[in-house]
Amino acid sequence: MALLLALACNQAEPPGLDVAARIGEEEVRYSEFEEYVARTMGDFDGVLASDVLSQLFDQFLDEKVLVRMAADRGVFPAGLRGPRDARDARDARDAMDALLQKGLQEPEEAEIVRYYEEHRQELVRPERVRLRQILTEDRATAESALQQLAAGSNFVELARRLSRDPSAQTGGYQGELSREDLPPAFADVIFSLQPGEVSRIVPAEYGFHIFQVIERPAAGVVPLEDAREEIAERLRQQRADRLLADLVREGRSQYNVEVHGRNLPFNYQGSYL
Repeated sequence: MALLLALACNQAEPPGLDVAARIGEEEVRYSEFEEYVARTMGDFDGVLASDVLSQLFDQFLDEKVLVRMAADRGVFPAGLRGPRDARDARDARDAMDALLQKGLQEPEEAEIVRYYEEHRQELVRPERVRLRQILTEDRATAESALQQLAAGSNFVELARRLSRDPSAQTGGYQGELSREDLPPAFADVIFSLQPGEVSRIVPAEYGFHIFQVIERPAAGVVPLEDAREEIAERLRQQRADRLLADLVREGRSQYNVEVHGRNLPFNYQGSYL
């Protein structure tokens, strides 16, 4: 009888009904996961299948593990005293960013050049136009502008004087645009123009347009100098993804994470089993 009593005393108490998991000594309640799902899914009001809920539960636990790791490594965001204070998505994101910033290194020039050479086909940009426009509220003003342009008036000066578009102060300059950047009706007109040519009047619901093409940069591979920052950002993201995956694997092995499947109102099929 004494032996049975000793064994019973050594057995862990069963978790409360709302305890969905345990990370070390920290109890993770199902109500926290419900808040996480509400934040993640937004306005979704359907019924989530068990496999989807299992994936979300794994992501939820991964975030909590990373928050715990950030606290243990002393890189927890300012203003939070510990993992239990991290109650929303911003706190979790800040903690993960702190871990990543500690471990990430900036791409070196040699890496950027190598990426550029190996991914040139991804850095092709289509034909573009550098464009100006005059936008008027009525056709009569647009027709007057077109007549003045035909008589030799300067497009920039007319745009500053007559255009109702916010770009009037810059002489109607619209920037460098591809066909995909323009409404189809505008694109057909604009891409039929040669540099220096002025379009006919193009009506729209909100006024009347006159376009002038300044230049037509040809399609081709983006020069390395122009692509450098985009490539560096791609390399940073790749490194961040790899480091985050490594940190999750490390955290899963470091902390004793236990899922109480019987307390979950769905058939948990996740990777913490």
